[in-house]
Amino acid sequence: MFRAQWMFELTPGVSSNGSDTPPCRASIRGPGGKTIDTKGKQELAKEEKAKELFLKAVEQEQNGALYEAIKFYRLAMQLVPDIEFKITYTRLPDSDGIGKRYIEDNEDDGKMADLLSYFQQQLTLQEFSVKLCQPELDVSQTHISVLPMEVLMYIFRWVVSSDLDLRSLEQLSLVCRGFYICARDPEIWRQACLKVWGRSCNKLVPYSSWREMFLERPRVRFDGVYISKTTYIRQGEQSLDGFYRAWHQVEYYRYMRFFPDGQVMMLTTPEDPQSIVPRLRTKNTRTDAILFGHYRLSQDTDNQTKVFAVIMKKKEEKPIDYHKYRYFRCVPVQETDHSFHVGLQLCSSGRQRFNKLVWIHHSCHITYRSTGETAVTTFDIDKMYTPLFFARVKSFTAFSEKPL
Repeated sequence: MFRAQWMFELTPGVSSNGSDTPPCRASIRGPGGKTIDTKGKQELAKEEKAKELFLKAVEQEQNGALYEAIKFYRLAMQLVPDIEFKITYTRLPDSDGIGKRYIEDNEDDGKMADLLSYFQQQLTLQEFSVKLCQPELDVSQTHISVLPMEVLMYIFRWVVSSDLDLRSLEQLSLVCRGFYICARDPEIWRQACLKVWGRSCNKLVPYSSWREMFLERPRVRFDGVYISKTTYIRQGEQSLDGFYRAWHQVEYYRYMRFFPDGQVMMLTTPEDPQSIVPRLRTKNTRTDAILFGHYRLSQDTDNQTKVFAVIMKKKEEKPIDYHKYRYFRCVPVQETDHSFHVGLQLCSSGRQRFNKLVWIHHSCHITYRSTGETAVTTFDIDKMYTPLFFARVKSFTAFSEKPL
């Protein structure tokens, strides 16, 4: 009821007691064109005054003077009820700098190309430039901004961790301007690049920063698993009566997980990802079928990045049962070492980057310990070798074991 009465009083041409106000004399006496000009000038003057009051109210609200802001808001809406939607902040009103802050911000948004330089400049201009951030509300506990810069950077290295979880670092940079500056520290991104590419990334050319190199240069991803699914039809044995022959649909998965230290895990199994992926979270897995090895990245002259891996089969040490071979002569079995050499081409598909591995080589090397000879069996890359696609796993980066 109060709101309806208040809006009724703000309606032009109606007085507070409900009676219509008489029209202006200038509009009655003057000719038609002059009357329209007079009304237009009055409306413009009223709108300019309302804009000035509204901008004053905004400034008071930004400064924390809410009572004064409400007073100016009320005066502005009494003049022009929809003044809020007519403010464009494109020019200064005729006052002492009111609304200047909004115009400068809009101009900076259009001209600012480097957000990091802008934040550093803003922090330099502030009085509390020593601290990267300030608590929004007064708290009794110690705020994180009190910590020295060295301690803050050490915390950021724990966020990245030895697993190179740069995604969490980017999310941490969204907290405030100070955290944004810390997350863009060149030393963090340089160490991440050295851990991925080693000494081959001593020069930044053609990249402008270490962060750009890490994001743009082709690399395998560490926050998930590369998975491929292979399905084929196999012919079974004919029935005894010869009337039908069974057919079997065979389905299995290949899993590959890479680590920043150059190690890789590979597993071939018919079990679905829902049951296998949790076992690949750490290297200390108890699954015997998982093969471990090491890998390296190679970039040829054709600008295609390839991944070469050597994966070893676990050595099974079985104790000799002398009681079993007590009554007959045992033929010694030659001890061998098995290793699989894998070649993959790193590609991007869809919106994700570096999320596809295409098979280019697969061979098995059997080395006899007694003679040192090695027998190599190379497999033909056919339709059975389906590409591996990356699937991000959040639990892989949920815990940090060591800092960067």
